[in-house]
Amino acid sequence: MNTTASPEFRRARRRRAIVRIDVVDAMTDAVIGQLGNLSESGLLLIANAPLNEDALYQWRFRLPQPGGGDAEIECGAQVLWLDRTSASGQLWAGARFILLPKAAHQALNAWVDAPGGEFD
Repeated sequence: MNTTASPEFRRARRRRAIVRIDVVDAMTDAVIGQLGNLSESGLLLIANAPLNEDALYQWRFRLPQPGGGDAEIECGAQVLWLDRTSASGQLWAGARFILLPKAAHQALNAWVDAPGGEFD
């Protein structure tokens, strides 16, 4: 799924990750950080690896699914902004999805819409 920047983009409901969800660089298999929050259009990454603003990345992460099990999500993402955190070596990175296969999009929506979520 391709998304484009629009006024609706930032309004998507963002579910906070209250359990640790590692985000992996699909090209290197290195863990680059943890998911902060997630929406149907993008994510907040708490990164412990260097990233570049406006760069494109291929990331992978596993989302717990309602009813049990995990769904592996692999996505193309564009980093829209970076902000240094108070923790040494960490960045907050806001990214939008530029490629998200249909099955991954469905699993992501199931996780965002599942009962018990906390939202930003």
